[in-house]
Amino acid sequence: MAGAAGCFSDEQFREACAELQQPELAGADWQLLVEASGITIYRLLDQPTGLYEYKVFGVLEGCSPALLADVYMDLDYRKKWDQYVKELYEKECDGQMVAYWEVKYPFPLSNRDYVYIRQRRDLDVDGRKIYVVLAQSISVPQFPEKSGVIRVTQYKQSLAIESDSKKGSRVFMYYFDNPGGQIPSWLINWAAKNGVPNFLKDMVKACQNHPKKT
Repeated sequence: MAGAAGCFSDEQFREACAELQQPELAGADWQLLVEASGITIYRLLDQPTGLYEYKVFGVLEGCSPALLADVYMDLDYRKKWDQYVKELYEKECDGQMVAYWEVKYPFPLSNRDYVYIRQRRDLDVDGRKIYVVLAQSISVPQFPEKSGVIRVTQYKQSLAIESDSKKGSRVFMYYFDNPGGQIPSWLINWAAKNGVPNFLKDMVKACQNHPKKT
């Protein structure tokens, strides 16, 4: 995924919207991983890496779709509510905005960092207002690798959000991340199983504490 193009296709946005309406789990060995607190997570083995791709479906209560999308996109605010962020910012590189993100890992593991592009679209799909954010890793010379930090070169995420017809949000998230280094795949997969629900819970709290919340 390194060296990815600087934009996402209309089809990628459509696919994320479609998953929100009808989960695409057929035709591949997607396995139910966990179902709790209104969140369901499926995983699919990525044979080359021994890691898993994840699809997350659920409802986040008490958080409107517009605010959830704003919070997800607000990098400065994320530095306040995400305890694992060490550094996070965007800058322009060759005419496109590129994000840099360093994630704290527990000792004795090295921190990981990401260089990625992202794009948000607020779509109207058959009368449904859907907020979609796509992100994936990219390689640009403006962000060379840092000593003591392992660069994650395989990262891809998509997020689709719409109203649950109450005061909450229906959410679909796709996620793949290869943190590299000498971490056993079982430990990475255990962290993903627990980390995704915790991240979503933290994001709901961040929405509830956001200045824009009415």
